[in-house]
Amino acid sequence: MAEPDLANIPRPLRGPVSAQWQRFLAAGASADLQQALLERGLVDVFAASDFVADSLIRTPALLDALPLERLARASQPGEIAAQIEEALADADDEPQLQTALRRARRREMVRIAWRDLTGEAKLDETLADLSDLADACIDAALKRLAAWHAERFGAVRDADGRPQSLVVLGFGKLGARELNFSSDVDLVFLYPHIGDSNGARSLDAAAYFTRLGQKLIQALDTPTADGFVFRVDMRLRPFGASGPLAMSFAAAEQYYQRHGRDWERYALIKARPVAGDRAAGERLLRDLRPFVYRRYLDFTAFESLRDMKAMIAREVARQRLEDNIKLGRGGIREIEFIGQLFQLIRGGRDAALRTRAIRPVLARLSAAGHLQAAETAALDAAYVFLRRTENRLQMAADRQTHELPADPGARLRLATAMGFTDWTAFCTALNGHRDTVRAAFDQVFAAPDRPAAGPGDAADAWQTAATGGDAAAALAELGFGTSAAAALKDLQTAAPIEALGARGRRRLDELMPRLIQAAAVSGKPDAVLLSLLRLVEAVAGRTAYLALLAENDNVLRHLAALAASSPWLLQLVTRVPLLMDELIDPRLFGPAPDRDALAAELATVLNGVDPTDQEGEMDALRQFQQAAVLRIAVADLSGNAESQLVSRRLTALAEVVIETVVRLVRERLVTRHGRPLTDDGAGTRAARFGVIAYGTLGGRELGYGSDLDLVFVHDGAEGATDGARPLDNAVFFARLSQRIISFLSTATSAGVLYRVDTRLRPSGNAGLLVSSFDGFERYQREQAWSWEHQALIRARPVAGDGELIARFEALRCGILCRRRDPEQLREDVAAMRERMRRELVVETQAGFDIKQGAGGLIDIEFLVQYWVLCHAHTHPELVEATDNAGALERLAALNLVDSTAAAELAAIHRDYLARIHRLTLEGWGAVAAGEEFRDMRETVLARWREVFR
Repeated sequence: MAEPDLANIPRPLRGPVSAQWQRFLAAGASADLQQALLERGLVDVFAASDFVADSLIRTPALLDALPLERLARASQPGEIAAQIEEALADADDEPQLQTALRRARRREMVRIAWRDLTGEAKLDETLADLSDLADACIDAALKRLAAWHAERFGAVRDADGRPQSLVVLGFGKLGARELNFSSDVDLVFLYPHIGDSNGARSLDAAAYFTRLGQKLIQALDTPTADGFVFRVDMRLRPFGASGPLAMSFAAAEQYYQRHGRDWERYALIKARPVAGDRAAGERLLRDLRPFVYRRYLDFTAFESLRDMKAMIAREVARQRLEDNIKLGRGGIREIEFIGQLFQLIRGGRDAALRTRAIRPVLARLSAAGHLQAAETAALDAAYVFLRRTENRLQMAADRQTHELPADPGARLRLATAMGFTDWTAFCTALNGHRDTVRAAFDQVFAAPDRPAAGPGDAADAWQTAATGGDAAAALAELGFGTSAAAALKDLQTAAPIEALGARGRRRLDELMPRLIQAAAVSGKPDAVLLSLLRLVEAVAGRTAYLALLAENDNVLRHLAALAASSPWLLQLVTRVPLLMDELIDPRLFGPAPDRDALAAELATVLNGVDPTDQEGEMDALRQFQQAAVLRIAVADLSGNAESQLVSRRLTALAEVVIETVVRLVRERLVTRHGRPLTDDGAGTRAARFGVIAYGTLGGRELGYGSDLDLVFVHDGAEGATDGARPLDNAVFFARLSQRIISFLSTATSAGVLYRVDTRLRPSGNAGLLVSSFDGFERYQREQAWSWEHQALIRARPVAGDGELIARFEALRCGILCRRRDPEQLREDVAAMRERMRRELVVETQAGFDIKQGAGGLIDIEFLVQYWVLCHAHTHPELVEATDNAGALERLAALNLVDSTAAAELAAIHRDYLARIHRLTLEGWGAVAAGEEFRDMRETVLARWREVFR
């Protein structure tokens, strides 16, 4: 007969383990089974869990239903659900259902505990198995109860006659698939539509699903001789314990819209359909997403979670729960609060944070730079340790507890189960993890320092203004002029400020002294204060922005710096307050993002948008583009980017946006009308489409707020789409082009992406919006003016199909490399430049139009274009560059232009571009002081006279 080896079991636990072994033998286990269980770690399991030992002793047949091989491996997907279904197969009524559920539950809990206690299962497997078991029990029980219910009362059908099902949402750890060993399950019952059942005894939907829900609770929660399945907690439903047990979707949505509280947003983060009509449940949760996740960074979460934590702390103190590893200092709840704070604040913008489980959230926060990698790793390790401790506590007797034991024997059992030799060693490790959690929690949730009030300081100034007094003296001490006091008074009487409630007013009072102080030290106190007050007035209607500013002194400093250095950017933030979110992102002050980074970021942004929501996609793209422009501009202002790099980054941003817009619009049209097909003589194929960039976008010299010069082409002149609602290809591509322009240029609540100019297409405004490629080619070869070939030098494809792009490149090279009469070309270029000067120059006596003025940017570009068109027939490599700097470099390398002259022009072009960028950010446009570029202008004009006489 096999005998247990107790050598590795602490001496005080050997007697109880030996006694359990003898009881197990008395229950009639075979010798083979004894040996097999000993080999599977039975001694360690008995030492840690009376629940497992008692289950095997009371029900030896349990192991017959639990093959030993399942103790040695992880469950396969769907395996637990299949086991539960099989166990309930013969249940013909509710008592039989209850018995079968409880016995199946005990069997699976023994398996889960065994694998956990022997170290076969990692934490994530244990939590997932427990959650899968709960899902399976709830869903399998509901299926049978719903069928029996329908036999008696019929079915409740929707407007289309389809029968409805109860939707069971799991909240808390069940919703997050993090269920602990002896946990309640937090459930909410809902149903899609109101109506009446069609049985012999008709019930309205509310009564029908309430009765069904009561049956489900009874099946799971009622204690019997076999125990219970799961304790059910329904208090998270709308209106709590006083609310209806089952509620329609419409009523639930109305409740959250009108009455939803911050803690309910917190709870809904983890909500998940666990039984019934899961698809309908997912639809409801998608509809509730705006309630949970705000589109902006929601710093009101700080206040609400601080309040919730304070309430828990008071309860811990009242009930003396300091040794509670869930609610006590440095416990599980504090880790969850850290993750959920960032989810509530940032989940509206970062779809990757909309996950229910805490460990993936921590990983995402680390990857995004919101938490330090070392800090995240420490929090994750603490979470694993605390959750394993929680499970080992509960596995001892299948009892819901989070309290560390006081009994010496129970302490030794827990320490041993956790892999420690004694209680002291265990507590040392536990306290280390709890200290780590509390330090991180305090750092994340620490309230910002409030400025002390005193005569002459910012707090005094604001308090005086707020009470109707004259704040001029206090403001003067801070360095403000006479207009500052009037500006503060105007803010007090502004409609959005007067409409603030008590909470909003409190946040404003917390914010304003620090805002005044930030303006005072900005170097331009009056101008900065006026700009910041306009921003406060613009955002006051959404007090979450006031909370963001009140919680983040860094944001205030950044806003003051922007107001001082770039009124254009601050006006952008004022129009689009969502951009304040970016001022918290540490990436803001790093290098400007490159093309790959922008593309990856945009893909992440769009992953969080419902693909059927075009308006949502338009807003998401606008917010992404504005945030990227802000980051590029900050790099520019801080000196981290040269003018050419700024233009390249702005160009890359526009390219990424255009590619994405073309894809989104085209997919929608194809879904509706099918693919455009054409016959090219070799057979039927998909017609191709391309977007050609001209001007500053084509030349990779885009500026802040630049228009996009675009031309659209396709190669499907003959043919139609192959969908259920076919269109002629010409119509399809016309609609595609129109919708691309609309997507880019339509003003939404989030602003405009880009203004689009299509006048460079064949025949200009008189031509078709989109050209067949053959027509485009004929026009360029036979009808285009010299200035249109000049424009073609800066043209390049930015989106579309590869084969069509290759055709365009070949055509462009062929057109630009034609032999031209130098004299006629000189006359054509000079005439066009003179016409542009007459029509477009905006300089005055006191200013110089850097772009269009004599000796300005366009003169350099025309010189370059003349030289390229003059020499490309013998040097086709000249047309490879669409930017001016690249073309000048090639002209000099080929000795076609004096190298000194080329270098001078390239440097001047670069300086002009940088000045235009800076003037735009300062809100002045492209007009510089009249004397600023005198020498550069003369240099350019001298080169112009040399060429054009």
